Amino acid sequence: MKAVIQRAKDASVTVNDEIIGEIADGFVVLLGVTHDDTIDDVQYLVNKIVHLRVFEDENKKMNLSLKDIGGSILSISQFTLYGETRKGRRPSFIQAAKPEIANELYKSFNASIKEQGIPVETGEFGAMMDVQLTNVGPVTLIIDSKDK
Repeated sequence: MKAVIQRAKDASVTVNDEIIGEIADGFVVLLGVTHDDTIDDVQYLVNKIVHLRVFEDENKKMNLSLKDIGGSILSISQFTLYGETRKGRRPSFIQAAKPEIANELYKSFNASIKEQGIPVETGEFGAMMDVQLTNVGPVTLIIDSKDK
């Protein structure tokens, strides 16, 4: 399971010209699921993400976590994180999990974040979405659960 985490001062997701999720300070998380991901991968990412110390403290040092600042997450499912581009010009998405598997793990990810006391807004699984954010820093990190 892969997550691209972007520190944001605001973010929103729109489907069919309607905003369906928006946050103020927090993270935009783009989440990709592959075939062999399990609930263990979900728990690993959740623990990493909610405790990442990338928000500035009073000394302007990245020392605070999402929990410390009372931040939120805008969670977006994104199968293209498993796009393979080594051959040719058209990406292959064979490493992305089947939609029914990916959606269940995506839902588990969001539920687990909420269990940590972090508010979560989401996109719509499988929909064409417009995601807007103001990336602060910019701070963008990639976490792969296979690297644990």
